[in-house]
Amino acid sequence: MGGISRAAARRPDITQWQAFWRGYLDAAPFILIIIPYSMLFGVVARDAGLDILQTVSMSVVVIAGASQFTALALLQDNAPVLIALLVSLAVNLRMALYSAALVPHLGHARLGLRALMAYLMVDQAFAVALRTYEDNPQMSKPAKVAYYFGCMMLVCPFWYGATIAGAVLGKAVPASWSFDFAVPVAFIAMLAPLLRSGPHVIAALVSGVSALVFAWVPWSLGLLIAAILGILAGAQAELHLRRRVERGLA
Repeated sequence: MGGISRAAARRPDITQWQAFWRGYLDAAPFILIIIPYSMLFGVVARDAGLDILQTVSMSVVVIAGASQFTALALLQDNAPVLIALLVSLAVNLRMALYSAALVPHLGHARLGLRALMAYLMVDQAFAVALRTYEDNPQMSKPAKVAYYFGCMMLVCPFWYGATIAGAVLGKAVPASWSFDFAVPVAFIAMLAPLLRSGPHVIAALVSGVSALVFAWVPWSLGLLIAAILGILAGAQAELHLRRRVERGLA
């Protein structure tokens, strides 16, 4: 019950139970980031004036760290609630892209099951699942579903638990611990393995540079601009590459 080998994961006859434990183990390294990341949110939320119940409820309902931090920052800056919601939703639009990427692998599942998948989706587990599906196209549909839940069932409980710990400890956590390192590290670890083509790299670079260039825009609206520019750049690069392939130039 301690998982399966990577060679076994490539077999089309892998059982659902084996696939679940493979996903569980493959997502395990992210716990080193998830714990400080979610503890940081608990601490920051308490500092922002939320009580423990509100802090935990936000993590359970939203379960999207980047959007949660964004909403807190905007509300602390006295931004209008509508702006906070708009920017937070824009940050979370990546989930729609994640869903589209997973449809070929998990779209066969029942509606209720897909709804649960959508709720449990987190960046790190998505990255692990998608890479496994792409590397092992012969995985059966039931095994893919089981693998997905294996990834999510490890990450999500730690996210909830560490948020509670951060909210309870609050200001008792020494500032010298500097948990804020976990935010960029988590996204770098998730993003880097997925940058597999030129358009991917271009989209990441354009959005990253644009976020810095437009950092002066009030209420973090520069994130919206950066996201739009990154998407446009990636789409244009993909179109250009496709045309070159059609012409036999690439």
